[in-house]
Amino acid sequence: MTLDPKHLALSVTLEDLLVRRNPRGMKDLQPALVPGYVARATQLIQQATGTVLIATGFPVVGTFETDGPVGAIALYETLERIGLNPVLVCGPPLSKALAERFRVHEIRVGKPDCLDEHEAEVKAALAQLKPSLIIAIERPGLAKNGHYHNMRGEDISAGAARFDTFIELADCPSIGIGDGGNEIGMGNVYEHLAKLPIVPAATCVDELVIADVSNWAAHGLIAMLGYLRGEDLLAHIDVMPMLAFLSEGNSVDGVTRRNELTEDGLAPEVGLELIEDLRKATGFLR
Repeated sequence: MTLDPKHLALSVTLEDLLVRRNPRGMKDLQPALVPGYVARATQLIQQATGTVLIATGFPVVGTFETDGPVGAIALYETLERIGLNPVLVCGPPLSKALAERFRVHEIRVGKPDCLDEHEAEVKAALAQLKPSLIIAIERPGLAKNGHYHNMRGEDISAGAARFDTFIELADCPSIGIGDGGNEIGMGNVYEHLAKLPIVPAATCVDELVIADVSNWAAHGLIAMLGYLRGEDLLAHIDVMPMLAFLSEGNSVDGVTRRNELTEDGLAPEVGLELIEDLRKATGFLR
C-alpha cells in the first residue's frame, strides 16, 4: 500500500506521539513495524463499506478493563459519523454493559468445547454480519500454547472470549491494536517480543497499530482519518463520559484493578493531553 510522502510523514509523527511514554516497551518495539502503519490502517477504514466489526474487552478480575472499550466506543462513534455501520464484538459482562447503548454481537466466554462447532458459529456470524473490515483493540490474542495470558503471564483463558477465529476466517482486512504484546495482532511482530516479560500473542492481522495505551491508538487513527477527510473528528470524542459509563458497568483499571476513571493506571488528563497533541499535529488545534 503506497502512501503519499506527506501522509507518511504525518503518520510517523502520530506514531511517535502514541508511544512517547513507553511504559511497556512499545517505543522499543516500533522499529519492528514498517513506518506509516497508522496511515495504512486508516486507509483500510476509508475503504470500508457497510459493517465494521470492532472487537474489544480484556478480562480482569472477573470483569473488564477500561483500556480497549474507550477506544472501541470512540471508533464506533466516529465510524457511525462517517456513514459506516459499526458493531462491537465482545463477551459478557462487557457485552451486557455496551448493549444498553450500542449495537453488539456477543461471543461466548471460555475455551470452546468443540473447535468445529466454534468455527461454525463464527462462520455463521460472519455470513450474517458481512463485515468489510475487522478491528481488534486490546483484545486478548491466542499464544502459541493455545491459551490467553495477561501481562502477568497468568492464564486467563477461562475468562476470555475467543475472537481470533473471526480474524482467521474473515475474507476482509483486519487491524489489530495493542500496548503490551499479548493482544490480537501482535503475531505480526512475534519474534521481536522475546525481550518482553510476557507470553506473547501469535495471532496476525493486516495492520498492527501500537500505543502506550490501546485507547490512544484509536485516537491516533481517528486523528489521521479526520486529517484525510478535512474534518476534526477528534473534536467529537469525549473520553470522560465514556469512562463514567464503563465504570457504571463495573469496569476496572487494568493496572490498579480498581473501579476508577483511569486508563492503565494513568489519570484521564494524560489521555486528554495526547488527544490535544494529536489534534495539533493534524492542524486542527493551535
